[in-house]
Amino acid sequence: MSAEIRRLLDRVYETWNAGDAAAYAALFTEDADYITYFGVNMKGRQAIEDGHRQLFTMPIKLESRGEPDIRLLGDGVALVVATGGSTVDGEPDPTRDSVLGYTAVRTPEGWRFASFQNTRVGRP
Repeated sequence: MSAEIRRLLDRVYETWNAGDAAAYAALFTEDADYITYFGVNMKGRQAIEDGHRQLFTMPIKLESRGEPDIRLLGDGVALVVATGGSTVDGEPDPTRDSVLGYTAVRTPEGWRFASFQNTRVGRP
């Protein structure tokens, strides 16, 4: 289970960095809630795809920051807490480091994310 969810999370980075909005959105359930660090709640796979199409034309790439914490909550449901950051034009931007929360669910398509929350790392 953890290996499958870890692979799903790896695909988040791969599809984002490839700029493939459709493949990125396909990692989420049809009715997913996707909350950006700006507090925008994109509801559903199509909204996630539409919301990322323009974003993916920008020079922002994602980077993982360490191993995610994957905790099984029940049969076919897991909480994933990860850390990540990004580069802009190839330069790291520590102000964009985030704590990322996902709810992973087992679906007929395999594991998908039913929710996502991006919260910027607080700096004193």
